[in-house]
Amino acid sequence: MSNKITVFLPFSGNDFTSKTIEGLKNNNLVDKIFLLSQDGSQTGENIIKIDGLFTADTFKKISENLNTDYLLFIINDTLIDFGQFAVERLFNLADTTGAGLVYSDYYDAKDDIKTPHPVIDYQLGSIRDDFNFGPVLFFNAAAFKKAIKEMKENYKFAALYDVRLNISRNYEILRIPEFIYSIVETDVRKSGEKLFDYVNPRNRDVQIEMEASATHHLKEIGAYLKPSFKDVEDNADGFEFEASVIIPVKNRVKTIGDAVASILKQKTNFKFNCIVVDNFSTDGTTEVLQKLAEQDSRLIHLIPERNDLGIGGCWNVAAHSKYCGKYASQLDSDDIYIDENTLQKIVDTFKKEKCAMVIGSYKLTDFQLNDIPPGVIDHKEWTPDNGRNNALRINGLGAPRAFYTPLLRELKIPNVSYGEDYALGLALSREYQIGRIYEPLYVCRRWEGNTDAALSIDRQNVHNVYKDRIRTIEILARQKFNKK
Repeated sequence: MSNKITVFLPFSGNDFTSKTIEGLKNNNLVDKIFLLSQDGSQTGENIIKIDGLFTADTFKKISENLNTDYLLFIINDTLIDFGQFAVERLFNLADTTGAGLVYSDYYDAKDDIKTPHPVIDYQLGSIRDDFNFGPVLFFNAAAFKKAIKEMKENYKFAALYDVRLNISRNYEILRIPEFIYSIVETDVRKSGEKLFDYVNPRNRDVQIEMEASATHHLKEIGAYLKPSFKDVEDNADGFEFEASVIIPVKNRVKTIGDAVASILKQKTNFKFNCIVVDNFSTDGTTEVLQKLAEQDSRLIHLIPERNDLGIGGCWNVAAHSKYCGKYASQLDSDDIYIDENTLQKIVDTFKKEKCAMVIGSYKLTDFQLNDIPPGVIDHKEWTPDNGRNNALRINGLGAPRAFYTPLLRELKIPNVSYGEDYALGLALSREYQIGRIYEPLYVCRRWEGNTDAALSIDRQNVHNVYKDRIRTIEILARQKFNKK
């Protein structure tokens, strides 16, 4: 091999890609540029016909045509404008560190305005398949070829995901915290619109392949859990209530009344209550709750003693209070239970399946309860045998969530306002089964007040770093658990 770079990029003949190619041709480090064509209309010496960008066959063709020490792989068919010595920077850091994969921050360019788009560092728990490296990936060729040889499946969608997991087991995956190139962004949807892509039924075949790759990876690093579970024996004493529905709330005067009403109309064969932890609301929410509590003693209105609590901390206040039932079920203050039978179905599932946690399904609507895409979010990718392994690959487990309170009290809930339920689900699933209900149990109302409706890049990054860290902690815990 020569100490140079081979470039591969998708090409459909558009002007953007042509400009990207022109910008690379004059770089002395670039030995050859290959164009990956799916429509078959382009021909020439450096055209490689492919059946899909992320298929195993495409990656094998890339490997066969890779005769340099490094591979620059552009995964978007769009304009990439490399900044001053950008390619040299990628090359030098890959060469001096021995990293298997190098990536960087970048700019989103629109109407001659460059908006910084920072990405985040890769860590042990960064195994979700939607991890954003940006569209420019710089591979050590030896690491890439080794990853291709280790690929176990003839993937149609998951080859890139599988390659970077394979590389992560043997090499460093290195982020350059510098904005070294610009792109013309093609997916301009808000964060709330992208949130449910991974549970869209149209993506089911993709998810099956991603799960297979992730499961193999977990086995290779000693973090895979075999389908063996402890039963939860329903023998806890000292609970006045069989179940409680817990709502942490702050400044939701428009929605809290509907949420509480949907709980108090539940029909059950057991005693239940609704615990609302009011985290120092200032918009009239407190007054609404006080009035409702006067009208129905089943509504327990708690205001924390501490003023430093997130959603998880508010959950701890409710779960450790004398009012909490044996089973604690969740409802967000924006949302409503779908009918009067929801809580009964949840408790029945606990008793039938002897599980530590029950997760339901929900329906997306607008504020006026009109259905909106993608409709029902049911997480049917979950399987009883492999769900807890696949849970490390995806960013959420579903809702509504309910817990066996003695275990909830034992674990304690992270005092954060994002990902606390995901951390609990991962920890509980290490030993216990998670029960699933695939019919909608509540209505999730999407409106401008939702906290995830339109997150900035910086806020999305904060969330993703935290969830990746939670996954890192859980992988380490499972590796230790498997050594017992």
